[in-house]
Amino acid sequence: MRLVDRALHMGGKLFIEMPAARKNFTDLQQDLEHGRNAILERATKAGDNDYHRKVLNHIIGIERWGQSRLKVFLGEAFIHDEYDGYCPPKETSYTDLQRQFDETRQATLHLAVELATTPVDPSLRSMHNMFGPLTPRGWLYYLYFHANAESMRRLR
Repeated sequence: MRLVDRALHMGGKLFIEMPAARKNFTDLQQDLEHGRNAILERATKAGDNDYHRKVLNHIIGIERWGQSRLKVFLGEAFIHDEYDGYCPPKETSYTDLQRQFDETRQATLHLAVELATTPVDPSLRSMHNMFGPLTPRGWLYYLYFHANAESMRRLR
């Protein structure tokens, strides 16, 4: 493994898995719900322009990609791919992107509930392309953190 890959995997442990380990599924569900509301509010206040459409498109693509990685814990096959195949079409309207984000986050919340109630082998991990193998709670924390950070930084 290259040095840069080892450093990124260590970052995944420090910045994703360690905070996620301090949270239970209920905490993560609450974070995701709060984040959904905050992101939709930021998107509304930011207003429609090309840049904001790209930001929402990116957030939706990452969230849907992360859902595919969460489904591995529920028995679906792991597919090594990138997030861009999960993004809405570039011509999607801002209003529709907001609706799609809401629906996508609702699907993540549904997965969180399913993971909380399904026995999952504690040693099982699902690979993140940059941060390495993550637990179910690590993935949920990552999806919350990523969308929240991107929206805070870029939806202005």
